[in-house]
Amino acid sequence: MNCRYLIKDNNPSLLLFFSGWGGEEALFRNYRPTGADWLFCDDYRSLDFDTGLLSGYDEIRVAAWSLGVWVAGHVLENTQAPFGDKVAVNGTMMPVDDAYGIPEKIFKGTLEHLDEASLRKFRRRMCGSSAALDNFMSHGPQRTAAVLKDELDVLYHAVKGCPPPDFKWTAALVGTADMIFPFRSQEAFWSRCNVPVSVYDEAHYSERLFRAAIGCMGQDVSGREDCNG
Repeated sequence: MNCRYLIKDNNPSLLLFFSGWGGEEALFRNYRPTGADWLFCDDYRSLDFDTGLLSGYDEIRVAAWSLGVWVAGHVLENTQAPFGDKVAVNGTMMPVDDAYGIPEKIFKGTLEHLDEASLRKFRRRMCGSSAALDNFMSHGPQRTAAVLKDELDVLYHAVKGCPPPDFKWTAALVGTADMIFPFRSQEAFWSRCNVPVSVYDEAHYSERLFRAAIGCMGQDVSGREDCNG
């Protein structure tokens, strides 16, 4: 796992953000959460996480997107830290599941057939429109299909090899236009966990939801947006 500070100003609060599969730093570096250091995690070819990075903070807010929701739960479930809000965006703790995540046949098909052409098609579904895909690509993502295939393979076997993490989220942001994690599957999962859900007419990759999760946790995320993106 690759973890690095995007903001390190010795603030008493930390935003700990777990990106999704392939959600590299270039997509997020323009967001500036208010009044917090920001630790950004991606590249899950290794699932090792240094909990020492969390020391010294009075409050740690957690946000995670897509498969990063499972990763966050996996690495943090037995961690003792002063966690505050914990917000999941378009993901669940059962990411390879016909009822509560991505149907296994689809997940395995994506993994088995991943190349540069299929990656672009995946990103088009992820973004929801050609215009949104153009915006996504304007950030300059650099990781190749071969590297992303290795990462997805690690995630698939890790998810299938252990039970869902016992990590308590405080809120979930869910997009009705999500074509990666089906909306109804997300809704069903968070309902069974008794986690409050905010529903938006948004795709899987949604800058609106990222602004809410990164900058507005603990507020009415359907309203104010306190950071830029």
